Amino acid sequence: MNEKKRIVVIGGVAAGASFAARARRLDEDAEIIVLERGPDVSFANCGLPYYVGGEISSREALAVQTPQSLQALLKLDVRTRCEARAINTASMTVDVCSLEDGELEALPYDALMLAPGAKPIVPQLPGIDDPRIHTLRNLQDMDRIKKAATTAQKVVVIGAGFIGLEMAEQLQRLGLQVTVVEMMPQVLPQLDAEMSLLMQSELEVHGVEVILENGIKGFRSEPSGLVCELQSGRTVQADLALLSIGVRPETEIAKEAGIRLGARGHVMVDTYQRTSAPGVYAAGDAVESIDRISGEASAVPLGGPANRQGRVAADHLYLGERARPYPGSLGTAIVRVFNVAAGLTGWTERRLKLAGRPYEATLVNDNHHAGYYPGAQPMTLKVLWDPKTGRVLGAQATGFEGVDKRLDVLATAIAGKMTVEDLCHLELSYAPPFGSAKDIVNLTGFSAVNALDGLVRMTHTLPDPETVQLVDVRPRPLFEAHPIVDAVNIPFPTLRSSLDLLERDVPVVTICAFGKMSYFAARILHQEGFSVKAFSGGIRGSIDPRSPAKLPTG
Repeated sequence: MNEKKRIVVIGGVAAGASFAARARRLDEDAEIIVLERGPDVSFANCGLPYYVGGEISSREALAVQTPQSLQALLKLDVRTRCEARAINTASMTVDVCSLEDGELEALPYDALMLAPGAKPIVPQLPGIDDPRIHTLRNLQDMDRIKKAATTAQKVVVIGAGFIGLEMAEQLQRLGLQVTVVEMMPQVLPQLDAEMSLLMQSELEVHGVEVILENGIKGFRSEPSGLVCELQSGRTVQADLALLSIGVRPETEIAKEAGIRLGARGHVMVDTYQRTSAPGVYAAGDAVESIDRISGEASAVPLGGPANRQGRVAADHLYLGERARPYPGSLGTAIVRVFNVAAGLTGWTERRLKLAGRPYEATLVNDNHHAGYYPGAQPMTLKVLWDPKTGRVLGAQATGFEGVDKRLDVLATAIAGKMTVEDLCHLELSYAPPFGSAKDIVNLTGFSAVNALDGLVRMTHTLPDPETVQLVDVRPRPLFEAHPIVDAVNIPFPTLRSSLDLLERDVPVVTICAFGKMSYFAARILHQEGFSVKAFSGGIRGSIDPRSPAKLPTG
């Protein structure tokens, strides 16, 4: 650390800013130059939708730092509107172009951080260049969308992932007529299908039209406005369209420099964020690191991992092998749309199936705090776990309150390689306004351990009623409010005295509201000699609790 280092950072948001800040704390004498192609650095890109909708009223609040504040706080030489055009790893220089005057400069470096991020995917479709079609990545995109929304009446959001749904919510809050188009058969394709149902219902309750299993085919301009042509042949009129169908890493400069990339174009790094080029680190949305569960290559375009990766890289630059390596990512994410939140951490059931990895799934419904305390709201929690070791592999949650708390607990459990047995005895904070004596996380552990110990067999779908006896053990008023086709209602308190209503040589599936009473019923029937399974999670996990819709079978 005796020689003054020159550190060059390409990209001044999230990973780049985190790296530069950490490097300064470790080395007061280093010359740290941050190159940013856009006019802003270190802005809060996750807050962009909320400014469009007015929940965040101050634009300045999103500009967390400026070149001037970063110079004052961290003695950083921040150069906005400067684009890195090429990297020469042999001479250790970066070719930089000023976008203000076109001036070129070959900038030497002792260490280089690549943090260019990712850009929205814009498919080459007919009419894609229409100025009414937008993507959201930076403050300038945000400004254009907010301005366009002031004169628009109809909006089409293409893509029902996290950002698409956040934008749909915010544009609806502005009083616009919003249609969401999604190619997959569900909103929030990042989650398993049953965990997206409440979110879809919430969108529709607030007047957002949801079109599923229908991708975008192209656009055309007519006197009436922008026409969005869908793959099914249907058309949707719009004054403004937002593309939110994913992102791809901006790694062309790394590829041209001969830096090793992964199969999907991400920069490959080791656990210290080193690339294949000496002295060159990379972090953030542009990199491929490791999955924390499997140890395999993984790319997670999220702000949290980006910031932590930047810190790891700076630590390694100064501490070498004494630095703590990046342990990998879980992909923990959450979204709020109107009154409903949904999120995930770790692997989903869909991903486990595609990987051919053995797993068990446990779905539990309960209230987010003590049911007798006013304001208790329903929540659904799904946990995936290894049937041999019991290790928690993934979790998803959806509900009206407390979703973030449970996801954070389970993300910590996965990071700690905990098992479903461990979930049973997690000592979580309890008072009636906050939780229950047996939190829904504990209940999920109990349910999984019951299956692990062979005390109950679960089913996650209702089989053909011609092959089984569907026994609904809810009280009759609840059964009549949410009837299940071909099920017989035997309220749980009467089950022991009503066994003669069932055929002993025909398998039984027990059903209840939350999944707990169906388990109790299954234990009774099993000990009475019936072949029985309990319907996982109860019907509250399969229908909107505010509506009288019937539970789908099959």
